[in-house]
Amino acid sequence: MAVSVPIAAIVTSLHLMAFIFAVGAERRRSTAQIVPDEYDEQTYCVYGTDASTVYGLAAFGLLLLSHTVLNGVTRCLCCGKGLVTGSSTTWTVFFFVFSWTTFLGAEACLLAGSARNAYHTKYRGKFNLDDLSCATLRKGVFAAAAALTLLSLIGSNLYYWSHSKADTGGWEKHRNEGIGMGNSNYGQHEQQQQQTTGFEKV
Repeated sequence: MAVSVPIAAIVTSLHLMAFIFAVGAERRRSTAQIVPDEYDEQTYCVYGTDASTVYGLAAFGLLLLSHTVLNGVTRCLCCGKGLVTGSSTTWTVFFFVFSWTTFLGAEACLLAGSARNAYHTKYRGKFNLDDLSCATLRKGVFAAAAALTLLSLIGSNLYYWSHSKADTGGWEKHRNEGIGMGNSNYGQHEQQQQQTTGFEKV
């Protein structure tokens, strides 16, 4: 199976869009401040925009779609036909594990970050207490997801390339062996026919 340029372009584009959304999610994390209630002595948290949650979920979906396309084409390595043995297959298995590891790590960060960012603390206690705080997402969760998305992009493309090389190599090897055996059998058949014709003439 040769490398398909459209498939590689789709996988790359989806990964890059997921990376952009993850970076946007990191930059648009919700911020909060403690505000006193005008009607009683309690305080509450006022949060800003929830755009980070939307960006994180969008990146989650795009990355999932990209990985689904890739593993659908390659049949997840274990469901397709066997690959030719050699260094290409070794690299294919390595990049397969690498792409899955980085993919799962990125998806976990995106999902956990989106859920945490969407959580809003309400009333925290009495007014004038110093230990009040509003729950917000820690800095760096979506940044880690963006970094893992880039690593997943590299691993996915290298996995697809090595898988195509190993798959094509195996097909060409068996095809060449089949052609060689066919030519050998054809030559033996022709030689036998010539010997039979010679005996008939004699």
